[in-house]
Formats: sequence, C-alpha cells, structure tokens
Amino acid sequence: MITAVHTLIYADDPDAARAFFRDVLGFPATDTGGGWLIFKTGPSELGVHPRSWEHGGRSGSTDQRFDISLMCDDLEATMAELTAKGARFDGEVRDEGWGVTIQLAVPGAGQLTLYQPKYDPPATSG
Repeated sequence: MITAVHTLIYADDPDAARAFFRDVLGFPATDTGGGWLIFKTGPSELGVHPRSWEHGGRSGSTDQRFDISLMCDDLEATMAELTAKGARFDGEVRDEGWGVTIQLAVPGAGQLTLYQPKYDPPATSG
C-alpha cells in the first residue's frame, strides 16, 4: 500500500536549499546521516495534467514532466511571514483561475510555486 509521496529537489547548493526549508519554511526534518535532511511536508496531493491544453479560449503546452508547488491558506499572510524570515519572491502574484500564485525562490535550487487554491484541496479536506 502507498503511504506517502516522496519528493526530490536537485540543488546546485543543497546546503543552502536545506537551510531554507528548515529555517525559513520551518519544515521538520530527520537527518539521515551527514547532513542529508528529509523534510516532513505534511498532507499532499497529486494532479495529472496534459502536456498541451485548451481551456477557456486559451491554449498552452509544456516540456515539463514534473512540478512541485507549495500550498497555503492565505497567500498574502504567508508571503509576509516568509519575507520576514528572509524569503524572496520572483514576479507578481497571479490569479490563475484555480488559485492565486507567486514564485518562491529557493536558494541554490531555483523556484517553487506558492499558491492559495480556489478549490477545496483533497490534501487538506476532511
């Protein structure tokens, strides 16, 4: 039986990325040896999207195979909390229809989407 989803982020500077997840995002972690931290990320959900689409008069496509996003209940409050801890955001807040998003810079590893969903997420629903 599947009991969880394990996510990997490949970073040019794994120490900086690990410190960010531990110190800025506050994810609890287990050190599996030598500073290799495995973080608890809480509830999760998995969506399967088409690589090309048409919806609402718009079309698009992507070469991506996988994507990682972080969800929150209140985007503005979460951004303020994380900014106070030194987080940096790239671009502007965008209304995507399914949620409100911003790009969160992960030191040494690129960007993650941070979003407040406009749907009832199964990861946090009863």
